[in-house]
Amino acid sequence: MHYPYQIKSQQQYENDYALSIKNPKEFWANVAQHFTWFKPYDTVLNWEFNTPDVKWFEGGKLNITYNCLDRHAATHPDKVAFIFEPNDINQRTQKITYAQLLQQVSQTCYALQSIGVQKGSRVIIYMGMVPQLAITLLACARMGAVHSVVFGGFSARAIADRVADAKADFIVTCDAANRGAKHVLLKEIVDDALLHVDVKKVLVYKHAGINVNMKPDRDVWLHDIQNKLQVQSLPLFQPVVMDAEDMLFILYTSGSTGKPKGVVHTCGGYMVWVAYTFVNVFQYKPGQIFFCTADIGWITGHSYLVYGPLLAGATSLMFEGIPHYPDAGRLWDIVDKHRVEVLYTAPTAIRSLMAAGLDFVKDKNLTSLKVLGTVGEPINEEAWHWYHKYIGNGNCPIVDTWWQTETGGILISNLAGITPHKPAHATTPLPGVQPILLDDQGKEVTGNNVSGNLCIKFPWPGMLRTTYGDHERCRQNYFATYAGYYFTGDGCMRDAEGHYRITGRVDDVLNVSGHRLGTAEIENAINTHQGVIESAVVGFPHDIKGQGIYAYVIYQGDDVDAQANIAITVSNMIGAIARPDKIQLVAGLPKTRSGKIMRRILRKIAEGEINQLGDVTTLLDPTIVDDIKNNRQ
Repeated sequence: MHYPYQIKSQQQYENDYALSIKNPKEFWANVAQHFTWFKPYDTVLNWEFNTPDVKWFEGGKLNITYNCLDRHAATHPDKVAFIFEPNDINQRTQKITYAQLLQQVSQTCYALQSIGVQKGSRVIIYMGMVPQLAITLLACARMGAVHSVVFGGFSARAIADRVADAKADFIVTCDAANRGAKHVLLKEIVDDALLHVDVKKVLVYKHAGINVNMKPDRDVWLHDIQNKLQVQSLPLFQPVVMDAEDMLFILYTSGSTGKPKGVVHTCGGYMVWVAYTFVNVFQYKPGQIFFCTADIGWITGHSYLVYGPLLAGATSLMFEGIPHYPDAGRLWDIVDKHRVEVLYTAPTAIRSLMAAGLDFVKDKNLTSLKVLGTVGEPINEEAWHWYHKYIGNGNCPIVDTWWQTETGGILISNLAGITPHKPAHATTPLPGVQPILLDDQGKEVTGNNVSGNLCIKFPWPGMLRTTYGDHERCRQNYFATYAGYYFTGDGCMRDAEGHYRITGRVDDVLNVSGHRLGTAEIENAINTHQGVIESAVVGFPHDIKGQGIYAYVIYQGDDVDAQANIAITVSNMIGAIARPDKIQLVAGLPKTRSGKIMRRILRKIAEGEINQLGDVTTLLDPTIVDDIKNNRQ
């Protein structure tokens, strides 16, 4: 197959970008016509950012899985949709064709239907990186149920919070997940979560083959129910007709306040956006093996491991394990073994593999690689050059993609081999994306060689529509800071050539190993530990993670292992990814006379810039700063 909307040259990029700004409705109508709609849409776009209210392809009827599966199963049924590389190097690689994937999704639909899932149901999916995770996600979409995937590294408390917020009645999980040398007991963690909230049914997929407790009347084995229904003999489960603006999924992301927010994406616009960006950014060619290393629990896995590649009829490689198991050559072994042509991974992974040294790279054949990509956080120049030289052999373009859970797909990136790449720069916006830099007063920063707060002034099809159950929170978070603009929360520089470089968060959100974590969320967890009076969390530079977590804690208790136990509390409440790297017990926190914590000072101390704290004489108690400085970790 070919992609009529694929950009083939720098000149075409410039022409398409100009048209997408001048006449966005015509531009997106031209792209959208290349998908299957059960009923054409009435209007391409209605929008205003103040409420906000954004609708794409209104009146259009579709099912995203018809476009992901049925179309391709009809034209090339034997083409491989997923290659699954297990955690254990001694286990067999699995290949699933489009025809097989369609059948397995259909069979999972019947199982979900039998436990009560229907159009509009919210289904929490908490699984390891196995094909059944993607199959379950697609089955929900086929039935019109709303999937909400929870990353397998999150804690029982985090699951309970998401079940409650989404008002979910169903959870799908595995007995356990394999990650490196350890089993993650997912079903056991779900059981702990359900001590705090109730659901109607838990559907359990047997993967690791370990014994788990099954609660009668609530817990059901997937294989038992499929055997009972004799799903293999049932006709294909027909896709439910959805409106373009019906909910497709909820994905929770940390913000600058304590409670994670459920970002809502809808069917039509998201479909068009992820397919368009996948094909163009990576310059994907039919038949190529595409390897995105992200977990499906994050938006990258949704958009560029599952939906984007399948919409393009691509072959997507799914990896169960971790880059360092059994050694730091594992990713390069996979690239070599499967002749991967496009590799999309995170700067954190690149830095950690770079630190392991070239011994793990030198005997691997990486000549199949055509395109390299990075995602999740800005990549530093040293890592960019290492990736380009040693992994891409100096001749693979690197797409440094900037986007967010809320944007649905990539917004700013070079197009591989079409538009120029530049170390540590996301470079240029995709067609339809209109970035603007604003100063703190909301005034536009014009020209080049400037920096400001990155905002977007016009909607794109893949953008979030709301935060689940709390539209006002969506408005406050993204549209209230600068009236009439979507505020990304990121700082940004525009260089002499007009290329964009993301400089990091400007709000109280940390980017740890490419994962967004709200400081308030971590503080809330710390503050539940007995003896903790108050805490403040900031980020600091970390060689591997990009940003580490530094916690200042006022503690009045008699626990000699307070720091270790506080760290365990955070892991239990949120997950190991939120565990502070450094915890400093302090007598007090630097506050203004009005009681505001001066995080700027704490950030400087965490960064080691203790001689650049500025004027501290206006603080309520300036002596606290000396005490914190003298005892920094």
